Amino acid sequence: MPFTSPPNPQVFNQQVWDLVRQVPRGRVATYGQIALMLPPPMGVDFEAYRAMAPRWVGAAMAACPDDVPWQRIINSQGKISERPGAERQRALLEEEGVEFVKDKIDLKKYGWNPNEADQPRQATLF
Repeated sequence: MPFTSPPNPQVFNQQVWDLVRQVPRGRVATYGQIALMLPPPMGVDFEAYRAMAPRWVGAAMAACPDDVPWQRIINSQGKISERPGAERQRALLEEEGVEFVKDKIDLKKYGWNPNEADQPRQATLF
């Protein structure tokens, strides 16, 4: 059965927000990356989770508290998803030193990898 939202949205959203708070200034992560860093909720098989969870992360980010650096979460193409607030998101990222080539961020350069020290790197998960 497909899940249109997490079985317990409050718990899932809190997990998302706690994780996103760890994304350092000047780095970005994708909705899917954040989703895969969290365990599937009880009762949700991995394939269903993998298919739906990036959308769930997006919903969590749309409802996040003020202390969550929402601007650091982008889509898997390295772009800001088109929606109200997209221009502000780009401005906030540029203030943090994230560079755009046209409308795209280089995930190899700016992508967050929590398993490595936050330094320039050659290889990443992206």
